[in-house]
Amino acid sequence: MVFWEDYVSDESMGTFAPIVVYWLYAGFYQLMPPLDNYRLHTRKEEEQQSKSVPLSSVVKGVLLQQLVQATVAQALFLVTSKANASGVTIQPSLAVQIVQIIVAMFVMDTWQYFVHRYMHYNKFLYRHVHSQHHRLIVPYAIGALYNHPLEGLLLDTFGGALSFLISGMTARTAVIFFSFAVIKTVDDHCGLWLPGNIFHLFFQNNTAYHDIHHQLQGLKYNYSQPFFPLWDKLLGTYMPYNLVKRPEGGFEAKPIKRE
Repeated sequence: MVFWEDYVSDESMGTFAPIVVYWLYAGFYQLMPPLDNYRLHTRKEEEQQSKSVPLSSVVKGVLLQQLVQATVAQALFLVTSKANASGVTIQPSLAVQIVQIIVAMFVMDTWQYFVHRYMHYNKFLYRHVHSQHHRLIVPYAIGALYNHPLEGLLLDTFGGALSFLISGMTARTAVIFFSFAVIKTVDDHCGLWLPGNIFHLFFQNNTAYHDIHHQLQGLKYNYSQPFFPLWDKLLGTYMPYNLVKRPEGGFEAKPIKRE
């Protein structure tokens, strides 16, 4: 039993809940005060960036990607529907759903690592596609899904579809999984190192970890996203870092030079 069961279908929730969650969570960060004592980049750096990549362009880019994702999600749910003759989908046990979510996390991490890494090594794809996301040298929450449309399709949309299909989850489980994935992705790009942030406590792949990847010296390291640094550590693309307090306030993620 879920709270939306009498109001909207699982398929509709699976399509639109992650989009709503994205804007609520990213909007929460956007409306926060400056919090200079917890920023990974100074306000001056962010202001300089906004001149070349205005917020309006970022919002349009994210909305375009979400439109594509919603279209693919609706088609995917339609094709894979497990409803019986009465239109009811039998939900697996909680234990099975947890296993499915873990499998989906591994699939998504694997897909995104290798596609993401290839987009850095293929000069054409980096120059014409992936470099759009790296225009945000100073990551911030609303820009988490600011990508070239082709990257949004290959990296996020296809990765999400594979995670759903391989794990065998139902649309109802997908609501939880994709909403959580969205929250994690937004948090990784929020640019803040807040005390008590549960993602920083339980995930090594977090805001500072991904900030390293957006720095020039970390461009070919820390590809893993959005959950675990498994593939970076296995394949030698992991770049450790120190979190250093800036004298003027806030923190700086400083890469530890690899030998």
